[in-house]
Amino acid sequence: MKIDIDRFSLKNVEVDPQMLFSFPQGILGFESFTNFKVFHEEDRPTIFWLQSIDDPAVMFPIITPEAINVEYEFELTDEDCALIGLKDINDADIAVIVYRDEADNGKVSANTKSPVILNTKEKKGMQKVLHDVHPTLLYRVR
Repeated sequence: MKIDIDRFSLKNVEVDPQMLFSFPQGILGFESFTNFKVFHEEDRPTIFWLQSIDDPAVMFPIITPEAINVEYEFELTDEDCALIGLKDINDADIAVIVYRDEADNGKVSANTKSPVILNTKEKKGMQKVLHDVHPTLLYRVR
């Protein structure tokens, strides 16, 4: 399979099946998009991209929480684990979506209230909404 990645002006990019993740419930606000490629630019290994296969115009920059000195401690429900086929916590990676906050003079922010959980073994993912996030977890990239 090949896709175009307009953001980087790339055409006919080969999609490695090992880098495809299924998001059964999509991403918040983009629930109809359930298939994503995960990749990073060669010169930027700390920023990854969730590229929709369903609509190549839809993509989200993601980073590890450690990149912004955030540590999570939360539980996944049995339903969450079943949704992404997670049986071993060691198969889970956590990422946060970053975005430019136009309301705050274009500062780059991270959505720490809704991390992305990736089951690297089953290639399934979800976005987990955390209702009780301590304010110190909210982070702005300076």
